[in-house]
Amino acid sequence: MTNKTHFGFKSVNENEKASLVRGVFDSVASRYDVMNDLMSAGLHRMWKNELVAMLSPSAGQKILDVAGGTGDIAFRINEKADCSVTICDINWQMLREGKNRATDRNLREGLAWVCGDAESLPIPDASQDAYTIAFGIRNVTHIDKAIAEAHRVLKSGGRFMCLEFSHLPITPLQKLYDAYSFAAIPLIGKMVTGDADSYQYLVESIRKFPKQDDFATMIRAAGFEDVTYRNLSQGVVAIHSGWKI
Repeated sequence: MTNKTHFGFKSVNENEKASLVRGVFDSVASRYDVMNDLMSAGLHRMWKNELVAMLSPSAGQKILDVAGGTGDIAFRINEKADCSVTICDINWQMLREGKNRATDRNLREGLAWVCGDAESLPIPDASQDAYTIAFGIRNVTHIDKAIAEAHRVLKSGGRFMCLEFSHLPITPLQKLYDAYSFAAIPLIGKMVTGDADSYQYLVESIRKFPKQDDFATMIRAAGFEDVTYRNLSQGVVAIHSGWKI
């Protein structure tokens, strides 16, 4: 019997989800960053800046950025410190956008681009000083496997950091946020990319993602210690952190 998982609010076979998610990002890759600005009123830039500030990268570190195809996190790390950053994404279209952006910025040193699955990373054991993932982990089929892979590739003393959409603790605010998300974001997606369905999925996927405390429990279960999270924008997003000891 084939196991089921969610694709937004739909129930699909587990072996179908990765290709469905890939189709979403194939469709929106060329306008992905424009849509991020429109959907968040530019706040995604502040959230990503805060993730990298909390990471506080140091020169010489090896950092893996997963689901980071367009380079947003890697470029910020590159600006902060002379690190070696590997950008791993399951989607070639997103990686192509990131490579083009790196060329436009004349960024050639310290960046490597790898196509790979967060649940089965093409990265050696205990090889990375830090692992980052921004707005990507909710799209994997098995979140626990992705976190376990993060633990595997990190060195002892390495840090896991995840920026993801989350849940507002104040019910009236959550209701307002839901109303905006479901009414406006697919409409904006249709106007900008010609694709409302992909943004309907993205809105739904946020609601299916575990709440902050539940996700923190999953991170601990993978073997990470000193697990914490920090809400930003009242909990619209949260930054989760854990250490491999």
